[in-house]
Amino acid sequence: MAGVSVLVVTLVLGVAIGLALRRRDGRMRAVEHAPVTSADLGAELGERATLVQFSTAFCQPCRATRRILGEVAAVVPGVRHVEIDAESRLDLVRRFDVLRTPTVLVLDEAGAVVKRASGQPRKADVIAAIGAAVDGASHGPSHPSDKV
Repeated sequence: MAGVSVLVVTLVLGVAIGLALRRRDGRMRAVEHAPVTSADLGAELGERATLVQFSTAFCQPCRATRRILGEVAAVVPGVRHVEIDAESRLDLVRRFDVLRTPTVLVLDEAGAVVKRASGQPRKADVIAAIGAAVDGASHGPSHPSDKV
């Protein structure tokens, strides 16, 4: 009987953890990191914002994320999409604590990381994160809406 109880508890915990991870997957959240430079990325930053995507060759959601970020960058003026191969840039993977791909960082015009998502983000969330990056950069860090 004890074995059945352990099995039930393990299954309940596994389902709860799985649901929590699924809910968090692809959601943009605020983070703080040291600013990123063009030299760090090996590409120029966008005039208003930069979408940095960490990908790997075998990652299926990375393809859809590439398409979403590319479409957003094409539509929003001053936004640039930079894709980084996580396997070849382990220095950046460690620096930004990338645990899975795709991982997306939204940088403001100065290269500060303002939002981050692990997993495939929704297009609307990416656009909202760009809005936060542009709004934060235009008002400075002391703007009341920047407080989380």
